[in-house]
Amino acid sequence: MTFSKPPAAPPTHPAPPVPLAALLGRRELGLRLLAGPDDVALHWVHTSEMADPYPYLLGGELLLTAGVQLADPARYVERVVEAGAAALGFGVTPVYDTVPVELVEACVRHGLPLIEVPPRTPFTAVARALWRLMAEARLYELRRVTEAQQSLATAAARPAPVPAVLGALASRLGGRAVLYGADGTESAAAGRELPAEAARALADLAGVVGPRPGGPASASGEGGGLRLAAYALGGGDGLTLGVATERRDPGDHPVTGVAVVLLSLLTAPHGAADVSARDGALTRLLLGAPAAEVAAALSPGPWTVVHARGGDGTPFAAASLAAELGTELVDAGPTVRLLLAPGAAATARPGWTLGVSAPAEAAGLPAADAQAARALRRAEATRTPLVRHRANGLAGLVDPAEAAAHARALLAPLSEPQAETLRTWLSLHGSWDRTAAALGVHRNTVRQRIARCALLLDRDLDDADVRMELWFALQRS
Repeated sequence: MTFSKPPAAPPTHPAPPVPLAALLGRRELGLRLLAGPDDVALHWVHTSEMADPYPYLLGGELLLTAGVQLADPARYVERVVEAGAAALGFGVTPVYDTVPVELVEACVRHGLPLIEVPPRTPFTAVARALWRLMAEARLYELRRVTEAQQSLATAAARPAPVPAVLGALASRLGGRAVLYGADGTESAAAGRELPAEAARALADLAGVVGPRPGGPASASGEGGGLRLAAYALGGGDGLTLGVATERRDPGDHPVTGVAVVLLSLLTAPHGAADVSARDGALTRLLLGAPAAEVAAALSPGPWTVVHARGGDGTPFAAASLAAELGTELVDAGPTVRLLLAPGAAATARPGWTLGVSAPAEAAGLPAADAQAARALRRAEATRTPLVRHRANGLAGLVDPAEAAAHARALLAPLSEPQAETLRTWLSLHGSWDRTAAALGVHRNTVRQRIARCALLLDRDLDDADVRMELWFALQRS
């Protein structure tokens, strides 16, 4: 029976793909490449003994099979290729002693990589090795993005911040970063020079985006053998950032997004020098500078810190949220952080989950930042669009240092995931279903975790006094 399915949008991969060569390099697996290239990208693993696996493939898989129903190798490979699988792994024994010659020939014709999996290597070992490689790639990408964001933040605080940010961005992406004026001319650039064809293509792409009504905020393409992208800045002067790189890695998007926000802030017109100094000081504070270094440039406040997650995934999502909340002071990291000046109100915004601190003076911004982080966690746990920090009440009568020491001692037996599960469960009044939904796990998993917490803490979690004490500790951990 032949299945067919309508074209679908490319799936969103949960982790960076891993090249097939990296999996082949795991010698303990004993894998051998029989056909096709070794540079294809693997996004996940799927095992199937169906005669036609096409309906069950998403694309980008390493498909593993022992050939239990391999009646027509040529047709089988044709269907695997049509489904978009990245490679085929064939396990020898118990059905076949060797990989069928017809299967090898079909893979050669279609350019599909074919791997021989030896009898001593179970398919689960192959899958586990690929997941580990993906986890390593994900960790590397997170470190790269974090280091790049720190580099951009440091550049933004230099005396000539715009060229410095462009230089940091070009260095981190291994390409060229160009700032175009409203008339399409280069106003600043950094990185290696581009071939004439690529330079023209990047300038043309930058002309596509901009502040005109209905115009796109970003565009991408190729030219001169390079990957090109252009982003409209939010400063109001019609400036555009152009980026050219040899390849496009998953972490390039958030890194470039941070550069777009910083350049939008740095190039935005200000009415007076003191406003510019204030914005620069607050931006540096938000990006990690010690409060003492910038407090002199701040007005007394009170200021409000907002933490947010959500948006539409574009580099301009954070800038758009900032504009809606009436501020230009934003840190577009994995968690968006914003500073709201006196008079600016934090209100729920579609597509976003917000945690809002209590108003604070300039010297109290680090504490307000922690308040906003806790409020955001509660908002996510309760699936509430906006949660504001609440006054401590009786808890405020306890010395913070003593409370923190007590919390560390009480919660010491718990790992961070266990503590987070307990925090969410308590915030939802012990609801198994709502906690499972908030954490994205099965309700039985929640029950097992909470039972484990009770055992490690040696406490009766049905006791209201125990719950109150644990909640108090978790709020200060």
